[in-house]
Amino acid sequence: MPNILLGDDDEELTQLLQEYLHNHGIECDCVHDGEAVIQKLKAASNNVSAYDLLVLDIMMPKIDGLSVLRQLPNISDIPVIMLTAKGEEIDRIIGLELGADDYITKPCNPRELLARINAVIKRTNAAASEHTPLPESRLHLDQNQRVCQIDGVALQVTGTEFDLLVALLKQKGEVVSKTWLSEHVLQRELQPFDRSLDVHVSRLRKKLQPFHDEPIKAVRGKGYQLVL
Repeated sequence: MPNILLGDDDEELTQLLQEYLHNHGIECDCVHDGEAVIQKLKAASNNVSAYDLLVLDIMMPKIDGLSVLRQLPNISDIPVIMLTAKGEEIDRIIGLELGADDYITKPCNPRELLARINAVIKRTNAAASEHTPLPESRLHLDQNQRVCQIDGVALQVTGTEFDLLVALLKQKGEVVSKTWLSEHVLQRELQPFDRSLDVHVSRLRKKLQPFHDEPIKAVRGKGYQLVL
């Protein structure tokens, strides 16, 4: 049974979501400020029953969600789904740039949140168990340890970024459509105004650009091409 951590200062909402998720086979611990989120993750990092996923509200007391995301790389590599206020696109973009895997706007439909949770967990589990040989490249992706290196230099990437690199490397030199990447990496259909995939690719470009001027080429109207 998956075990997630939900950080949100709305206690009534978290109780409702906790009950709903439990009824659908997901255990859920709830905390109500960013400081408690960090404490829980630090404690879980030394425990065999660590969390599978973090659902994180942006607006929280003590430490806000974006500040939690900034600290997260030093604490845990847990995948993250953000909860953001409706219409606050800048928060979603910043959250994705800070390494969040996905987002959902509040007030959220519990059924949609469940679907997003299952999609991220499914992607993470599938990536952990799939070890298809990859083509030769300056990039070395250790699919067991989920470690990325380029020219022997370690590169810190998020779980979603690692999976994007695997998907692009498997089809190195070919243009991979945004629709395919969204369905196979983000585990959902591409929506007209959803910029999640573009933000993840933009982050990867910045990390790879010290090694290549244009490591991932955007082909207008078609998709992305890994050229390393």
